[in-house]
Amino acid sequence: MQNNKEKILISACLLGQKVRYDGDSKPVRGIMELTKFYDLIPMCPELSGGLKIPRAPSEIIGDKVMSKNGRDVTDNYNAGAYWASSICRLYNVKLAVLKQRSPSCGSKVIHDGSFTDKVIPGKGITVRKLEKMGVKVIDEDEALALIEELKSKGE
Repeated sequence: MQNNKEKILISACLLGQKVRYDGDSKPVRGIMELTKFYDLIPMCPELSGGLKIPRAPSEIIGDKVMSKNGRDVTDNYNAGAYWASSICRLYNVKLAVLKQRSPSCGSKVIHDGSFTDKVIPGKGITVRKLEKMGVKVIDEDEALALIEELKSKGE
């Protein structure tokens, strides 16, 4: 039997995988209901870009991504974005659910570069690359709203 569900890329941390910089995850209650409508492709662009767990937190500062300990990790973030875009191309992914605030995955807000937990409007490195290739990127709250919409349509 062939599966005809559309594939979506999703931040692995949202599914409970402990891939964040601090070795933790950010599971979102109810997000697994996406599997009723889509095939999920979990990914952490930061790991795919060669960063380890745990790692120093990183934020976008100007045109670079810097870790809190002063290391330029821009190349790692660009590599992660490349791998995410490659997966999207390979599997014809048109939608991605990515973790808000992340320097990779933030689609509306990112940390401001001061490492003080302040956020500003902005997009992460992976989001920029995916949107440039036509992938729609939504955050975890929008994904929960999408689930409710699809359920109400009876899809």
